[in-house]
Amino acid sequence: MPIKSTFILSFFTIFCFKFLHAANPPPLSLDHYKSSCPNAEAIVRKEMECTVQSDLRNAALILRLHFHDCFVQGCDGSVLLDDTVTLQGEKKAPINFNALKGFEIIDRIKGKLESECPGIVSCADLLSYAARDATVLVGGPYWDVPVGRKDSKTASFSQVESNIPDANDGLLSIIAKFTYQSLSVTDMVALSGAHTIGMARCTNYRARIYGDYKKTATMSSIAEPNLKTLKSTCPAAGGGDDNEAEMDNISPNVFDNAYYHILLRGEGLLNSDQELYSSVLGVETSKLVKKYAEDQMAFFEQFSESMVKLGNLTNSESYVDGEVRKNCRFINT
Repeated sequence: MPIKSTFILSFFTIFCFKFLHAANPPPLSLDHYKSSCPNAEAIVRKEMECTVQSDLRNAALILRLHFHDCFVQGCDGSVLLDDTVTLQGEKKAPINFNALKGFEIIDRIKGKLESECPGIVSCADLLSYAARDATVLVGGPYWDVPVGRKDSKTASFSQVESNIPDANDGLLSIIAKFTYQSLSVTDMVALSGAHTIGMARCTNYRARIYGDYKKTATMSSIAEPNLKTLKSTCPAAGGGDDNEAEMDNISPNVFDNAYYHILLRGEGLLNSDQELYSSVLGVETSKLVKKYAEDQMAFFEQFSESMVKLGNLTNSESYVDGEVRKNCRFINT
């Protein structure tokens, strides 16, 4: 075969290989590390146990990191990358800046994994395991985590703003952002239940407490003092942007269905949360809020199923050009 023809054929073969693998990334599996790093899950679990025992709020930090990672380029560890001269990461995008924490927890777990199995377990898989364990350790459901992701060598500052729901988004905007990720309305309402743990910054709930909070809330003997407390730490005129409040003021450190009871009372802290129940467009979402408020097991079952779907939002490009980072903050050199 002529050299030119051989070159063209080789180029075509490589192109098709990359195209097919980008279009159809290898499936994730439960036994991906069975031979290469059999203790991977146990290592992550042990470190998460120590982390959550030291501060229950750490569970919410890791769960949020996982969500923000998966909604930008898929679950590829891109949210963990620091800015460098040649790469603009996602950490300083407005929605993420000062909102995402817990990176040092991931660093610590990665260090343990590298000592046990150098260059084997990706940061994306680590974060997926850790998010599951964080949920379980504060009373939430367990689910098996399919793994086999590679870490991306890229990040997307711009996709953070376009893809991740904002605290003041209306219902249609929230639905659109979940639909874009191939997640259903049911997934959206169930995954929003993660707000049964964790804190929100004043800058994210200021518009809500000085807006339609009184309109949606029953303003019961509980709601009135709660609103007064919120306003005392989050002034309308500005200031105190980083002051925090619990999104679930009933059982903030326990993963349960209290979040949905709060929405039924019209006292959701974030506008994007209360929209699930109070929006005139929320016929389907309000029914789901009622369902999960009445049946915690139904919430747990759907949350587990939806978390697997979330974790399956993989970055197809990383299967071709991705890697297993030695340090989750930086691309390998």
